[in-house]
Amino acid sequence: MLTRFAPDGAVAAAHHLAAAAGAETLARGGNAVDAAIATAAAMAVTGPHMCGLGGDLFALVIRPDGRPAALNASGRTGSGADPVALRASGLKSMPFQHDIASVTLPGCVDGLVALQERFGTLELEALLAPARRLASDGFPVSPTLAAESRGLDPHQRTAAFGDPAPLVRGRRLRLPGLARALEQIAAHGRAGFYEGAAGRDLIAIGGGLFTGEDLAISQADWVQALSLPAFGRELWTVPPNSQGYLALAGAWIADAVGLPDDPDDEAWAFVLVEAARQAAFDRVAVLHEAADGGALLAAERLARRAAAVRERATVGLADVYADGGTTYLCAVDGDRTGVSLIISNGADFGSQLVLGGHGIFLHNRGIGFSLQEGHPAEYGPGRRPPHTLSPVAVTTADGRLDTVLGTMGGDAQPQIVLQLLARTLAAGQDPGTALQAPRWFLSREPATGFNVWDLDEPPIVRLEHHAPPAWGEGLRQRGYEVAHSARGDQNFGHAQMIRVVEDGMLCGAADPRSGDGAIVGR
Repeated sequence: MLTRFAPDGAVAAAHHLAAAAGAETLARGGNAVDAAIATAAAMAVTGPHMCGLGGDLFALVIRPDGRPAALNASGRTGSGADPVALRASGLKSMPFQHDIASVTLPGCVDGLVALQERFGTLELEALLAPARRLASDGFPVSPTLAAESRGLDPHQRTAAFGDPAPLVRGRRLRLPGLARALEQIAAHGRAGFYEGAAGRDLIAIGGGLFTGEDLAISQADWVQALSLPAFGRELWTVPPNSQGYLALAGAWIADAVGLPDDPDDEAWAFVLVEAARQAAFDRVAVLHEAADGGALLAAERLARRAAAVRERATVGLADVYADGGTTYLCAVDGDRTGVSLIISNGADFGSQLVLGGHGIFLHNRGIGFSLQEGHPAEYGPGRRPPHTLSPVAVTTADGRLDTVLGTMGGDAQPQIVLQLLARTLAAGQDPGTALQAPRWFLSREPATGFNVWDLDEPPIVRLEHHAPPAWGEGLRQRGYEVAHSARGDQNFGHAQMIRVVEDGMLCGAADPRSGDGAIVGR
């Protein structure tokens, strides 16, 4: 059983040392936001293949006394961003890796600072101290970091880790450059990063893409959280440019259609797969930073999509549709304030471009932009790309915290969250059971994790190795193309979840797929 219980607070993360840093912060009197900051900073050290100071951040803060607060700390493009030049070079879409064009200004540091300034009770220096110790004294390499390091070339490994050889699981890894960057942030806030040595390195590697004026603008904005009722609860996420609305829309559609009682039933997989497809039927056309999240979740819009799922149940499938470098963490404190936070480099190690003096990988979240002239998400200066990051929180009818949850997984994030919501809220499973249960996700060939909605044809449904046989059989009979994945496929996400149960106790779990995740309570 993966579920753990705690009376006074809990932190869940994809690395046990990061979760421990958050729990230590709670023990020192910090609140859930303090714990989330400490955990995120520690993940930036221990999980550079997934996240880091060169990445982006989204968060939800759910307090007992008010509406959930949503933070968008996704970076904007530099003032030198030029779509005409990219098209003239022959590009039809944004470069995936190894190109500075897909690097937007990193929002992670601004996000951590914004969280501390608004909700933190401990000083930033104290919150970053565990991460600084891990970076300077060293930490054991996780199984996923060791495996992903083999995909880097020797020059990249040298720039990031000080050694051209692939990393070895369990060996001590010291990151002194990252420790110095954290020290500067602890001492000087955002200026220690964006206006210091790291910022100067970013301007240099950008080759005219970024300016000092660009870096002087905070990439963190407090925005209005989106909400939608489903499964007897109120679901919350961050608005566009995030794709979080897809998780809420999928849950509403599945709830309206109705799920069978048994998650092993073939109809369980069908309803959720089709709900996810219907929720995202026009994602490419409508998701951009200025999109109206409320309109995307309007009841009349979603009712048509639920009707389409019911129709598919009788007439079959119709094609009417226009690895991830991310990590999720959550924290809840004794006052039942909850934080749902996600940080990301995009693909594995992001762009794979490194701020050499610091060993910090720059993300590639700019891959979400379009190069189609006139598209609402067209690449251009000062813009935020469509984002896959989808943190979610759940409250009860009277506004009390119920659940914080999320996952890594690129385009699959809202699909995985949808499955976890259905298992916990509809089927009544505990977090550990829900997290270790088999999953599906929608995919393309070649699979990048970020191209599911780019084509008109229906995507492939990929089933995890231990999925019930009825899922595959039923989906094939309904006209889907189905593929089975081998054990260990990381594309099924690393999710974390904490819930508040009826007697006020906390229960939660960390995804076993990460290989090194943990939930730590107190």
